[in-house]
Amino acid sequence: MADERELQEAVGSFVRAFGLHRPDQTPCGRPIPVSEAHALGELARDGALRQSELAQRLRLEKSTTSRLVTQLINRGWAERTPAPDDGRGVLVQLTPAGTNAAAQLAKARAARFAAILNRVPASEHASVLRALEILTEAIDET
Repeated sequence: MADERELQEAVGSFVRAFGLHRPDQTPCGRPIPVSEAHALGELARDGALRQSELAQRLRLEKSTTSRLVTQLINRGWAERTPAPDDGRGVLVQLTPAGTNAAAQLAKARAARFAAILNRVPASEHASVLRALEILTEAIDET
């Protein structure tokens, strides 16, 4: 049975192997911060989101998300607009350049994950996915 130290070492090894410890590039090798890549992905998948909803999805503080959105705006990848149903609410949406950047990231991400999955025996694919789900649920509960 694994103990806390073994889990810590396994997760640490995974983080390093996957490249999550490099703050200035994505694990698929793109030269943007991981947080920006995740924000682009969320906005590309679901379109305009309230900034508060984006913060919740990214599991970031509202102030951190605000700075993140400002970074995306400065790159020309996103814009803020007033929420139509709430004068105080703010929507964040991708610009055409942001949509293009998100598509390029998605392509690189798909290639990286395909390469990784090809190295995992097919008989273990479901087990790997289930283990990640279990870890995510455990983290959410702490």
